[in-house]
Amino acid sequence: MDNVKAIVLRAAGINCDLETEHALELAGAQVERVHINRVIDDPAVLDGYQILVFPGGFSYGDDVAAGKVLANQIVHHLSDILHKFIEDGKLVLGICNGFQVMIKTGIVPGLNGVGKLSLTDQVVTLTDNDSGVFEDRWVHLEPGTERCVFLTPGKRLYLPVAHGEGKIVAKDVDTLEKITSGGFAAFRYVDTDGKQGPFPVNPNGSQDSIAALTDSTGRAMGLMPHPERFVRWTQHPHWTRLKDRDGMADGMTIFTNAVNYVKENF
Repeated sequence: MDNVKAIVLRAAGINCDLETEHALELAGAQVERVHINRVIDDPAVLDGYQILVFPGGFSYGDDVAAGKVLANQIVHHLSDILHKFIEDGKLVLGICNGFQVMIKTGIVPGLNGVGKLSLTDQVVTLTDNDSGVFEDRWVHLEPGTERCVFLTPGKRLYLPVAHGEGKIVAKDVDTLEKITSGGFAAFRYVDTDGKQGPFPVNPNGSQDSIAALTDSTGRAMGLMPHPERFVRWTQHPHWTRLKDRDGMADGMTIFTNAVNYVKENF
């Protein structure tokens, strides 16, 4: 498929939709930013896209909990169509607040079934950073699985984080074991040598240093860091000192992998 179409879902408080649209366009997709109310009015709108992105921001002011109100809307109004979207082999990406939405709907890690959305079967959560403050810094990320289509196996990324509720916590030890042993951890926070460590290497205190989760298909992923904020080398904090700027900026790999997957599989 040459004509890859992506939808960036908007809602009150979302503020990273334009950057996400730009990143997808750079990767070669045709992109539309669409308000959640339009999709609720006509869920069949999703049929025209192969990639769905929940961007970052503070949807509905993060009232109740981060991403919770938007997650409620999705589960109550879009559960069937979103389940079909994933079952049809399409891609879902959630960034920061979008990751919080994906966790609170159960899309990731999806231990209870692929695309089975529920507000009551949540097996992990994203809670307040251990530091107790909003963390705005750059982090290194190590891929934790080879089945997720958004990442390049073995390629470490350097991306910014900006969140107050980014600590991933599983509901119990058995759940964390399933996530780690089953390849559901898409990325982990590491240092420059690829080793896990305490703050600030792990900026929020996430269990097992998990920074991103995928589902069993590898076609749905949520991550706390912001790939859309590093799509050009000049966005790197030390770009003038970088020795190698020939390849694409780290954030672009996620969007390019998604677009290429659709081109090759649809």
